[in-house]
Amino acid sequence: QVHLVESGGGSVQAGGSLRLSCVASASTRSCMGWFRQAPGKEREGVAKMDRLGGTYYTDSVKGRFTISRDNANDTLYLQMNNLKPEDTANYYCAAEAAGCPLVDPDYWGKGTLVTISS
Repeated sequence: QVHLVESGGGSVQAGGSLRLSCVASASTRSCMGWFRQAPGKEREGVAKMDRLGGTYYTDSVKGRFTISRDNANDTLYLQMNNLKPEDTANYYCAAEAAGCPLVDPDYWGKGTLVTISS
């Protein structure tokens, strides 16, 4: 059982940056990623990293967000630059036990709120 705890959310103005962290309870080579859900909208995948370090980003964040993983500290990061008001959402860390579709993850954090003002 993997427990995930996010941190780093907050309120910043458009154009600013935030770095989200997700600490895992145990060492893992899981497929991991970040999701977000804005008020009144469906959950969407933001970024993921597969078990070999390959990365994927949804189109709206390409060039602005970077996902990375520190295996020594069992921590996943999401560096978010040039933030826009439409990035406002609750951000969730997630992991999958087998494979890496990361459509219906096995493990979820409780979320961290990111609010971007215009």
